[in-house]
Amino acid sequence: MGMLAQSLMTAAYGQHSSSGNPAAAPANVDRGMQTAELLVLDLSNPDRRENALLELSKKRELFQDLAPLLWNSFGTIAALLQEIVSIYPVLSPPSLTSVQSNRVCNALALLQCVASHHETRMLFLNAHIPLYLYPFLNTTVKYRPFEYLRLTSLGVIGALVKVDDTEVISFLLSTEIIPLCLRTMETGSELSKTVATFIVQKILLDDVGLDYICTTADRFFAVGRVLGNMVAALAEQQSPRLLKHIIRCYLRLSDNPRACDALRSFLPDMLQDNTFSNCLREDPTTKKWLQQLLLNVGGPRVAGLQVQAGSAFEHMLMN
Repeated sequence: MGMLAQSLMTAAYGQHSSSGNPAAAPANVDRGMQTAELLVLDLSNPDRRENALLELSKKRELFQDLAPLLWNSFGTIAALLQEIVSIYPVLSPPSLTSVQSNRVCNALALLQCVASHHETRMLFLNAHIPLYLYPFLNTTVKYRPFEYLRLTSLGVIGALVKVDDTEVISFLLSTEIIPLCLRTMETGSELSKTVATFIVQKILLDDVGLDYICTTADRFFAVGRVLGNMVAALAEQQSPRLLKHIIRCYLRLSDNPRACDALRSFLPDMLQDNTFSNCLREDPTTKKWLQQLLLNVGGPRVAGLQVQAGSAFEHMLMN
């Protein structure tokens, strides 16, 4: 399960490299698709579904155009959704087992394929399938089966936002994705926090997302508070990968004049001193982002010239 979670996170927003013999590719593709078609048919058979889920999730990157096959095969998406809703009753009170978590995570891995593919992404959204994942993101139990369930669900959302598409962002903003991500950013494992922060970052990088977060003080404060708490936590246990996404979120917020004004009071001191200098030593890109952020907000705050929190947010609410 750990390898599946890592693989899904990489597919959601990381880099993927491929290798192999190009000459053997056509024959391998044909054989692979024949295998995939048989396994997809097995998804509609309750007796064979568990094995089909496992095999397809393990080999999903080897099957070319698996996403259209999953989407267009009769009953397949319904079978995957059935797997998801079947474990709702064990979310509260929490009684999810490792076996149940593994099985539903295999189903989620296939849904991530559908969310990632250019032919099926909007069909996936128009069917509102991400909403079926939100009960998983709404859990706070720290047991490993729940954590893997959250991480794999975040991987599906991460696959959606990885491709810059305002329509995707607009859909997600019409749902509860921001508070759900913020909850994970506060309580999840490092991997879950990283993917959740990446999702918020991608939302902010879209103009629609930035405007949404900065329209009201409540939204800005909610995001800013969580980011600030994460910075404080990272000072104790540093994670260069997570810090990178946090700094990028702050930098994007500073592109909004009212948010930038508020950040002059609320940017954590630890981003303005040498707390993370060692952490950023090998990451010139993130170091550059941090320097630009400090430049945008006016550099380190000067004692005696701080703006009070209330007045900063009142300014945000002014037209």
